Amino acid sequence: MSRPPAKNRVPITSASATVCAVIDAPANGHAYLDFNSPLSDGKSYDLIGTLGPLDGATVVDYGCGWAEFLLRTVEHAPGATGLGVDDDEYAIDRGTANIAARGLTGRVRLERADVTAYAAEPADVVVSIGASHAWGGTRGTLEAMHTRLKPGGRLLLGDGIWDSEPNARALEIFPREEFFAVDELVEVAMAAGYRLLNLATANRDEWDSFESRWCAGRERWLLANPDHPKAAEVAKVVDDHRDGWLKGYRTSMGFAYLTLARR
Repeated sequence: MSRPPAKNRVPITSASATVCAVIDAPANGHAYLDFNSPLSDGKSYDLIGTLGPLDGATVVDYGCGWAEFLLRTVEHAPGATGLGVDDDEYAIDRGTANIAARGLTGRVRLERADVTAYAAEPADVVVSIGASHAWGGTRGTLEAMHTRLKPGGRLLLGDGIWDSEPNARALEIFPREEFFAVDELVEVAMAAGYRLLNLATANRDEWDSFESRWCAGRERWLLANPDHPKAAEVAKVVDDHRDGWLKGYRTSMGFAYLTLARR
């Protein structure tokens, strides 16, 4: 993704009182998201609570985006340190600004890199939310995270699931074999060398908020730039996304958060 000219970079403030780095709305749909997954504030802290003990822990987030979940995890635990890895320049810029704004310099660092090639020392806690595509699917992700965890370490895996039979429009966007039903996902994780400590799933409100916020950056840009040469192109991106969501996967796609312990 190319970096926008300086004159087009604008600060965006998220809903969670966080300073965000530069965002170019036509190129980046994350401007109004707190997390790049269907996750509410309350549930984020519930999930952090399942990862303990966290005091003094090393936490690594592979596919961290702008690292909001990682920052909250480190803030939650005295002495914990965090590393986030992602190849999205916009996201890393945003997360780096948040680290400084929240006084976490020295406790959290972000690296812009290919997550599949980057392997830190085995950590106490590893996070992988919505990043399974990088390893070719869920099984590959579970295998990769197993080697990145200390024995007994905790993994928070966030992955899409099928809540119900997908319709034809949903299958145009997501191949059926890309995701499991939630019980199947747990079985796959157990077979990969983990024990299940906690299971949570996104609810409809979290999904609708996530999808609406994804569209909001571009929609607000369109309102402010109706005559821009790229306006029609940006509108098509949003319209196609909304159509796929509302007419396709809204009633069948779910999202699960598994807290797993490495055997």
